Amino acid sequence: MTSTKDEVSQAGRREWIGLAVLALPALLASLELTVTHLALPSIAADLRPSGSELLWIVDIYAFLLAGSLVTMGALGDRIGRRRLLLGGAAVYGVASVLAAYSVSPAMLIGTRALMGIAGSTLMPSVVSLVASMFKDARQRGVAIGIVVASVSGGTAIGPLVGGWLLDTFWWGSVFLVGVPVMAALLVAGPRLLPEYKAPGGKRLDLLSAVLSMAAVLPVVYGLKHIAADGFAWQWVAVIAAGLVLGGVFIRRQRRLDDPMLDLGLFTSRAFSASAIALALAIFVLWGVNYAIAQLLQLAHGLGPLEAGLWTAPSAAGTIAGSLLAPRLANRFSPGRVIAAGLVLAVAGFVVLTQVGPLGLLVTGSIVISAGLAPTMALATNLMIGASPEERAGGAAALSSTAPQLGGALGIALLGSLITAVYRDQLGRDAELTREALASPAAREAFTTGFHVSVTVSAVLLLLTALGATRFLPR
Repeated sequence: MTSTKDEVSQAGRREWIGLAVLALPALLASLELTVTHLALPSIAADLRPSGSELLWIVDIYAFLLAGSLVTMGALGDRIGRRRLLLGGAAVYGVASVLAAYSVSPAMLIGTRALMGIAGSTLMPSVVSLVASMFKDARQRGVAIGIVVASVSGGTAIGPLVGGWLLDTFWWGSVFLVGVPVMAALLVAGPRLLPEYKAPGGKRLDLLSAVLSMAAVLPVVYGLKHIAADGFAWQWVAVIAAGLVLGGVFIRRQRRLDDPMLDLGLFTSRAFSASAIALALAIFVLWGVNYAIAQLLQLAHGLGPLEAGLWTAPSAAGTIAGSLLAPRLANRFSPGRVIAAGLVLAVAGFVVLTQVGPLGLLVTGSIVISAGLAPTMALATNLMIGASPEERAGGAAALSSTAPQLGGALGIALLGSLITAVYRDQLGRDAELTREALASPAAREAFTTGFHVSVTVSAVLLLLTALGATRFLPR
């Protein structure tokens, strides 16, 4: 007979319906980035921004999103996770309307900045609320798998939704996608989602909040420029400045009685190993997705929308892997499932080394996504499970920040590796453009760089798999 304690720990119908509500902002988080990229040509034709303004329209959202995650996770623990989620949803909805009807590049950049800050409240709140709603570790694993699948679903339908909106309406319509999602969240959230905040009611340390953003923003900014423009010492200096500020932030957290980020979480082997595995999985995933997008557009001559449609099927692998992973983990243990998934992803990278027909490229990307999905779902669950309930918001923020930094680093380093091989074969001044890749020699050089990058990714995943078998729970 089931004990009273076990009965209390089991989530019921209300929690599972609440999870469906939480899946909405998770889906929107990835869909928004996809549709914005598709809308750039239309935005450029209408608002006529300069080259730098066009870059900031895209980049400002991602920069402020990444820089605010840790602060918002800690804030949710203090003022209430549901309150933060609903407040962020309201601001996000208003900012989305303002972005849709922007009349100048400066207005669009400003509203996108506001969307980035509001967007940083979503995933930490979603994951930490899942931790509050699903006390049972197995149920929580399934719930987090559904959240990860929702994020992948947004990636898959982004090109379809964005393409249809842009063909039917004006460019601002892509920003209005988030409005009905946030409206549904604001209506259903108070009825279905519980409130939780850490006991004690202590205030957020504002200096720590400033330092966390000041540390993350230069790192992301520098990595993005290295990915786009190639290696330059000025961007290394920017990254180094961010790392120095990160050191100042960590030193302050150690001296505070109530730190914004509990560094004690990293004393748990399960927490720290999961964070590293999660960051490395996203490192190779974002890196290979960036490389495939370049290959499709530069070497195969596809447009952005066509390239997006060819890469969309890989989300099916992520959805399948993230939903299946919790069941496998209950039978074989999280560490073994993560390690096996990483080995499967290595097989997908081996397929990409034979890349030729587009069908083979899609097959390899699906296998990679299916293999990496268990790491994304199970590592997040292990990080939340290894943290005390009153620090779940901070742990959730770290589970969101680790992929952001790992992904930015993957695009920068693996993208730079492809460029370096390309220029080594064709000369230091060779340009990586569609026109430059018109010659067979240039396409062969780019493909060689692509093969080198996927080989490096495969080796890195093998090492990560070995680490998972040793340091993650068996």
